[in-house]
Amino acid sequence: MAKRPIFIPNLTGFPFVKEIVIEFKWHPGLSKVQAQKSIASLHEAAAEGKITPVLEISSKSNNEVGASLSAFNLKMIKNEKSLSVECAYQGSKIFANGGPFSDLYFVSSKEAKTDDRLSNSGNFVGYEFFGESFLINPVTAFYDWLYLTALAQNPSLANKLFDFKGFSDIAFNPKKSLNTQARAAALFVSLCQNDEIDLVIQDKNYYIDLITNNNLNDLSSIKNQNQSSKIQ
Repeated sequence: MAKRPIFIPNLTGFPFVKEIVIEFKWHPGLSKVQAQKSIASLHEAAAEGKITPVLEISSKSNNEVGASLSAFNLKMIKNEKSLSVECAYQGSKIFANGGPFSDLYFVSSKEAKTDDRLSNSGNFVGYEFFGESFLINPVTAFYDWLYLTALAQNPSLANKLFDFKGFSDIAFNPKKSLNTQARAAALFVSLCQNDEIDLVIQDKNYYIDLITNNNLNDLSSIKNQNQSSKIQ
């Protein structure tokens, strides 16, 4: 048996994502077939808890939409350059002895994730994405923001997320990893339903304050001003 989280959009606001841990039968092995057996077991167990339908978002997904939404496959445009979310994330890391390694923006997602410099450049200290700095806290904020941005740029894929109650990522183990595309997908749905996604993409400071529940009065004022400007 194994345990994995299912990420569910919280449509009422902060916190924007609910995490439900599901116990299920694990099918060992590194093949895609074995992973898909584990995914099926996870989703069956989730359904028993009335969490259904669930979309697996990973390259192992047996759903074409879920595979396309993998951070390895989902593309974003920045400064007229196309790159995957995975490449954007890995290439933006800064370490005590090097980085960001922006050449990783334009290699395959697998090459970006396994580049030796990411493990041989000292302590991790932050992110820089096309010249713009990002803090390392909250720890998942930068990865999630990249994924949110990519989804906003791919509405035909993003709109399919609203057909699902929750999202999984079979390779994500909370004991070993921090970031997952499944959480970011749930966050996107929640932010859309709460009419926050546009400002989140436009203003990273607004985004950080929103997901940490800071400066609520100021955020409400900024949001109202933004909506007024759209009406005009």
